[in-house]
Amino acid sequence: MAFHAPAALNTHQTCLNDHPAITIVDKSGVHSVSISYCQCPGAPTRDIQLFQAGLFPASFTRPKTAFTFSVLDDFLLNNLECGTSAMNYYSKIWRLTSSVFPLMVPVSCHCLHSVIRQWHQCKLYKWHGFAHKSDEPKASDLALFCPVCPQPGINLDLTISTSTRPDNTPSWLFTRTLVMDGNFKAEHLHPVNPSNEVSLMDGLAFMIGDERYKNCVQRSDCNNHLVVNQANASRQRLEATGIGGCACARHGCFVPHSMVDFQKGER
Repeated sequence: MAFHAPAALNTHQTCLNDHPAITIVDKSGVHSVSISYCQCPGAPTRDIQLFQAGLFPASFTRPKTAFTFSVLDDFLLNNLECGTSAMNYYSKIWRLTSSVFPLMVPVSCHCLHSVIRQWHQCKLYKWHGFAHKSDEPKASDLALFCPVCPQPGINLDLTISTSTRPDNTPSWLFTRTLVMDGNFKAEHLHPVNPSNEVSLMDGLAFMIGDERYKNCVQRSDCNNHLVVNQANASRQRLEATGIGGCACARHGCFVPHSMVDFQKGER
């Protein structure tokens, strides 16, 4: 795959040699670049060639927009340390591209929303050792628990007999204390198109698997209870009325695969 000289900011432009021009989003701004894909027998598909060049395509069949790996890493760092939203970050990219007419820059923020979720999942697979494995991660495999709390087989050797420990060893060194807490303002609306909602990490990190949780949810059978009816009257549009989970009492680290969505407020 070869890159050609940058063209004008027009995602529909094609150069004279029939090299498609795709929009590339980088930390320096939005650019339109003509690309010559390898068409040799057995050559990888276009999306794979973009990945090999350090570009993450926004679509995989006929990619017309791609994000550099550096801009995706930069957004994750800004989001983690500065709390920068995707909209604010992309507004900065717009301003870097054209300080006079930033809204005329192609590519909307929706592409960044979709790509950054996939990129974050790819990073999690890499960080937890699943990047080059054929086996799929299981429940809570993409999350880490508190590194200080006792974890048998990780930071606690169960083969050491209690009789060999000093008498003055405090018991709390071998005790794990958990607390439960919830946020009753983290509401989530029902999706407009449920069929378009694709879960990338269903039960693989801190949240419990959706299907498993719904099978365990106990709902009230008292349909005529006035308090229940009033409580649910304003929540018909909500898929979740809050979020709760378990955390380490001493260090505040959340327990993997222990967080759930509330269905009826504080109940």
